[in-house]
Amino acid sequence: MKKITVKDILSKKSGGEKIAMVTAYDAIFARLADAAGADMILVGDSVGNTVLGFENTVPVTVDMMLHHAGAVARANTGALVVADLPFATAALPVAELVQLCARFMREAGVQAVKIEGGAKIAGKVAALTEAGIPVVGHIGLQPQQVFKLGGYRSFGKTEEETASLVEDAKALEEAGTFCIVLEAVKHGVAREITTSLRRAASIGIGSGPGCDGQVLVLTDILGLSAAAPKFAKRYVDGAKILGGALSAYVSEVKGGIFPPKES
Repeated sequence: MKKITVKDILSKKSGGEKIAMVTAYDAIFARLADAAGADMILVGDSVGNTVLGFENTVPVTVDMMLHHAGAVARANTGALVVADLPFATAALPVAELVQLCARFMREAGVQAVKIEGGAKIAGKVAALTEAGIPVVGHIGLQPQQVFKLGGYRSFGKTEEETASLVEDAKALEEAGTFCIVLEAVKHGVAREITTSLRRAASIGIGSGPGCDGQVLVLTDILGLSAAAPKFAKRYVDGAKILGGALSAYVSEVKGGIFPPKES
């Protein structure tokens, strides 16, 4: 299967084709996402609260991300695989940040990295792209800032905040990002940002239909999340289906039904 490249994503943006991104954290779901036709698979630091049992993404480490990103990349997906840079790595000196991202490409085998932050980190993003590392930006709600924010909220409610978001997006595009995730951005503002981007594609999550593409967390899509955000759509009640199968197995073992008696 031909793998999707950064060039393909940029072509989809320029051609007006919607882009589908989904998170995955292991080889099993990476294969399923790829078979479904996802353009990009994000190995998100959301692995912390969806898979590893943390309350948020802050405790997720570089080693954890390398572990899960490698599992996804080794599934040989056709989608473009992107790995999140975990909490506080954006604050690293440029040289250290470049080497860290190089590890994700060498050791895990991903094709791009995602970093939270706007205009303030544009210089670092430019250094990464100059080094040959494709970068996905992330503005609006930045989950790694949960303690600083005091919780989660939407962005773009004021003229000042809207102007700041537009500035962030343009700075990231000029720095070389090929994609920018807009999380929890007011729908009209997300549409404005998308229109202002000449090259980079916007990927919305809770930011309305005006973006070039969308991303959702795998466990929200499959109905496996304990509490999904309001904007997410559950396409199947996975917890009920899978839970039922497991309950049937346990019941059959305890009842002596499985394995069947020898004839």
